[in-house]
Amino acid sequence: MEILEQNVKSKAHILCYSFAVQGHLNPILQFCKRLASKGLKVTLVSTISASSKLIKTQSCSPVDVELLDVDLRECERDETQDYFEHYKTVVAPSLAAFIENQMSSNYPPKFLVYDSIIPWALDITKRFGIDGAPFFTQSWSCNTMYYQFYREKSKVNAFEDQAMVLLPSLPPLKINELPSFLNGSGTYPSLIDLCLNQFSNIEEVNWLFFSSFDKLEEEVNMGSVFVYESFIFIFTK
Repeated sequence: MEILEQNVKSKAHILCYSFAVQGHLNPILQFCKRLASKGLKVTLVSTISASSKLIKTQSCSPVDVELLDVDLRECERDETQDYFEHYKTVVAPSLAAFIENQMSSNYPPKFLVYDSIIPWALDITKRFGIDGAPFFTQSWSCNTMYYQFYREKSKVNAFEDQAMVLLPSLPPLKINELPSFLNGSGTYPSLIDLCLNQFSNIEEVNWLFFSSFDKLEEEVNMGSVFVYESFIFIFTK
């Protein structure tokens, strides 16, 4: 019995948190399945609004699913409040309480892989003394573009009158080939903040995870990189 208890407690438990929209859930869920295939205990965490998207998907999956019971309807109705600020206010305490509860379970989590659009999740992992790293659901090629704009936000407007945009590891791009919120038009200001803030604390993490697409990632040149099936892992320190 003592040996069995030791085996239970020694099995690594990984938490993966996803924003509850299909474009984020799908790649993070596939990543969870890859981790579970290696014998890890993996729990996919999201908000209750993800239930209808996950129930059918998870019928025969080795991945556990936990949905935080938080009410985001007030933010959806209030157009005067930034949605993601409200999201943080509501979800962060619930996520912290969930992790705290898990810390006293038979499988205390060792790591939190969190959706890159909620960089504040790293502060929660530090509170409980576990490691954490962001998962970027878009390709590294796409995030290379965001990262360059993050490093010098003034470029968002500086490119407005240029015929071509040159960014590291990417082919020359025309202005109309950029996402509309990056081409100087001033559209969707909250979206540009969301995309650029993904990089607000990447200097503090040891790992970055990306969903990759075909051969778009061949020129990635940041940190130590290895590819596993459809995912890219970057060791930053």
